[in-house]
This record gives sequence, C-alpha cells and structure tokens, in this order.
Amino acid sequence: MNEESKEIAARVKVLREIAEISAEELAGELGFDTAEYRQWENGEKDFPIGSLVEIAVRFKVDLTELISGKPSRLTIFCVTRAGDAPEVSRRPMYTYWNLAYKFHHKKGEPFLVDANPETEHKPLSLNTHPGQEFDYVLEGRLLISVGGHETELGPGDSIYYDSNEPHGMKALGGTRARFLAVVL
Repeated sequence: MNEESKEIAARVKVLREIAEISAEELAGELGFDTAEYRQWENGEKDFPIGSLVEIAVRFKVDLTELISGKPSRLTIFCVTRAGDAPEVSRRPMYTYWNLAYKFHHKKGEPFLVDANPETEHKPLSLNTHPGQEFDYVLEGRLLISVGGHETELGPGDSIYYDSNEPHGMKALGGTRARFLAVVL
C-alpha cells in the first residue's frame, strides 16, 4: 500500500478516536463489513471512494481534507484546469480525479473516472454509499449494475441512481471507459 493510502487510513482512525467510537461501531453505523473496515483502517486495503465520502459526511469533514490532509478554502467558485485535478487512486480498476478539491463545503463530489479495460474480464465489484450518484459517459462503453439491474452506457449516456443500492461498473470493448461521476 502506498504512503498516501496509509495517511488516509491514519486520518480516518484519528477522526474515529476523537469521536470516541470503536471501529466496530463506525462500521455498523455506516453499514460496512467490520472485517473489511478493519483492513481499510489498518492500511491493509484501500478505502473505496464511496466509503470515504460516507466517512467525511459522518465526521463533518471535507473529503479533500480527509484525502489530502489539507483543507479546501474556496467558497464562491473553483476552477480546475485540465490535467490539474489531483488523482485519487482508491481501487486498482478505477482512477479518480477530484474535480472540485479546492471548494469548501461541497454539496456533491464531482470526479472524472477511468475504468480500465481489464475490468471487462472481472466480475462487477459492487458497493453502496448514502445519497445519490450521477454518471455521464464521456468515452468508451460502460456496463453498470444498480440494484441488480444491468445496462450498457456509451458516450453521451447518463444514469442517476440511489447509491444506497448495490452498484458497480466496468469497461467494455477492451478499452478504457471514462465518465464523470457526481456523488451527492
């Protein structure tokens, strides 16, 4: 596991300890598998981005600060130039770029996401998190599953869903799928 992932795990653990709740209590409250949560917090496994969003909401901290250790400061607007968004590598099959990392107290988290072509030959990895999500495909083809329903999306297609439902996606056609994801 890389140093950044270990630092994120340490920040989450500190937040939990400040709130004086056990790992088991937090996992139960947020609906995480306790054993898996322990692996995340112990730095044995990366936190999924949706789980970090939940943890940030639970502890009333900005996701940018939880991930980077640095506070976001902008409150009127923020511009993220092409190529300047920080990469948030949470799971090997996806690469996320945080598109509003400088904005403080966001009501949603916008990400540019790449699903790598190798995901096509792997089973869908499903996750859940509170709130809703909007995904808009920019390039490639994406298989998405939400609540047991699967659909294929191509460039210009979008989906909006309740992210409490088990959901996951993977690239199709042997090429990367790039999409805009907004977690609300």
